[in-house]
Amino acid sequence: MANVYLEARYNIRRDKPPVQRYVVKDPTDQVLGIFRNQKEAIDWARAMGHSPLLPRFLQVKDKSNPDHWQPA
Repeated sequence: MANVYLEARYNIRRDKPPVQRYVVKDPTDQVLGIFRNQKEAIDWARAMGHSPLLPRFLQVKDKSNPDHWQPA
């Protein structure tokens, strides 16, 4: 199974929820899908045969460091 990374897209407007969408990306930062919530993104990634990883910290972008990511 290939690893995919779930990243939250944050909204900067105060009248909207803080997290607007969840994005599933591959190791080369190619967007594979955009979802309304984290559960949808995880379920889709597993259905496609991927191993989804969640960031341990807010706004983690370094995919090369495995300590920054945890399995979903």
